[in-house]
Amino acid sequence: MAQHSTMPRPNTHARTAAGTTGASKVPSVDAWFWLVKILTTGMGETLSDFLAHTVGPVPAVAAAGLLLAVALIVQLRLRRCVPGVYWGVVVLVSVFGTMVADVAHVALDVPYAVSAGTLAVALAALFVLWHRVEGSLAIDRVTGLRRELFYWAAVLLTFALGTAVGDLSAATLHLGYLIAGLVFAALIAVPAVTARAGWVGPVAGFWWAYVLTRPLGASFADWAGVGPARGGLGLGTGPVSLALAVVMAVALALSARARRRR
Repeated sequence: MAQHSTMPRPNTHARTAAGTTGASKVPSVDAWFWLVKILTTGMGETLSDFLAHTVGPVPAVAAAGLLLAVALIVQLRLRRCVPGVYWGVVVLVSVFGTMVADVAHVALDVPYAVSAGTLAVALAALFVLWHRVEGSLAIDRVTGLRRELFYWAAVLLTFALGTAVGDLSAATLHLGYLIAGLVFAALIAVPAVTARAGWVGPVAGFWWAYVLTRPLGASFADWAGVGPARGGLGLGTGPVSLALAVVMAVALALSARARRRR
């Protein structure tokens, strides 16, 4: 498998379960992929908070869950990767995953440490099952309904886990959003160091980064959106969400232009 930096770069085509060649339903992993991924995590965090305070937690969770189900059905019915649809699902997963983690803490009074530990175990169990059934966790092989369902289940768990870990670091451990973001920025570089020694392969490096981009983007987005009393800049969750959406749209357009040139 070819690599971009230390992260896996999917091949153009992969083998399906039936043995025929088919295109992976996940975009090519390059610098644009990680930029858009971080933007979706930040937007999911601030948009979730904005909706919860504007329309209420229950309607917000219900609406986000319904929109996610519809978008996921559209994604599953596609025969090839359509970046706009794919990233639309990722944004909705980010919003819904954030709400799930927040509801567990606020409404059910579950400590962030408990929810983070539980979600980590659930994600590990899913990875074990996915690997036993399909033989690989590589995203250049996300072809066919079963593999794609495994993939999106993992994505949802990574977002919920990342939310819990980010809130645990910023709130429970009292690091604050800015310091927590800097810590996750350092941790996300671990595969870059260990890969040189052969300790971490590209697939493990990808999922490590995929989990940590969630608290990384969310921490900086919260820092920009929340008020000074919570250690933020006070720009507002609504304006920050809108700004991230605009930047993400520009990044997707530039990414598509770069692919056409290649």
